Amino acid sequence: MGKIKKSRKWLDKLQLNHPLLIAGPCSAETEDQVLKIAHELKGTDVSYYRAGIWKPRTRPGNFEGVGALGLKWLQKVKSQTGLKTATEVANRTHVELALEHDIDLLWIGARSTVSPFIVQEIADALKGTNKVVLIKNPVNPDLALWLGAVERLKSAEIKNLGVIHRGFSTYGKSKYRNNPEWQLAIELQTKFPDLPLINDPSHITGKRDMVFDVSQTALDLNFDGLMIETHINPDAAWSDAAQQITPKTLIQYTKDLKIRKESTSEVAYTDELKKLRAQIDVVDNQLLEILGNRMLVAEAIGKLKKEKNVAVLQSKRWNEILGKMVLEGEQHKLSEEFILKLFKAIHQESINHQKQILKD
Repeated sequence: MGKIKKSRKWLDKLQLNHPLLIAGPCSAETEDQVLKIAHELKGTDVSYYRAGIWKPRTRPGNFEGVGALGLKWLQKVKSQTGLKTATEVANRTHVELALEHDIDLLWIGARSTVSPFIVQEIADALKGTNKVVLIKNPVNPDLALWLGAVERLKSAEIKNLGVIHRGFSTYGKSKYRNNPEWQLAIELQTKFPDLPLINDPSHITGKRDMVFDVSQTALDLNFDGLMIETHINPDAAWSDAAQQITPKTLIQYTKDLKIRKESTSEVAYTDELKKLRAQIDVVDNQLLEILGNRMLVAEAIGKLKKEKNVAVLQSKRWNEILGKMVLEGEQHKLSEEFILKLFKAIHQESINHQKQILKD
């Protein structure tokens, strides 16, 4: 079956010959800073100039934005450079002020998406607007919350919608500031195939030297665009300094990033792809059969434990298995992150089977 062709609605109206690019500083700091960055981005692939006016911070005491004053700076950006403007809103007051200052694109941040109350308040304030509204994924990997936010905005008759994938918080060790969890973004896209899907590599990585690679991955996965934090002097930025890049670097990225074709009608490609996908189907069926057999063994162990009145969880044994699988996974070019997720899921399913045996 061919790939669903996305209409992308409002994005198509921009008539771009490249992925959508939203760029600008994490925070609007001063009028001079905002305008200098904007003028360096004028005439580039950037369509929307972003700047945080209100900055929700995890802990008090950090810079929390200049407030409504920054909206006037964004108005000057539009009048002087022609760039469309974008900022984050987190409540009704933010929405009303942003609309009053004719901001072109509003996004709902990850900390807001976690609360249906906040999302509903914003949806009510935006009801029927023609502005572009983007919804970032929630902080935690909860697809239902993300889907629910989209549904609330759709119910408010907001037609120019899109979503931003900015990664998810994790308690465990990770090379990312926020784990991409690409499969969640892909699953949301299958639920709403007409919604433009924008990637935010700045918040995923938290490090400027990783922004390019994550951007390329997003484009390889057919994302519709990128939101990249850009600052004239990143190291001196008042917020999230480590993840921002200069306008010069951004411009170079737009030249170096490879744009993949959505598909091709070449017969040789299509035939080879069918063969490879058939091989994938065979291997997937084998995986399911193997996993099913593993659960049968787990059930046999459960029966033995029940007979001898032994606890289901054996922590020492489990830690030994996990360490062994990580080492063996490396030999098959499988990342530690993948192995841990895979075997933790298998282990949990085994426990579920054994617990059922104990109940019977």
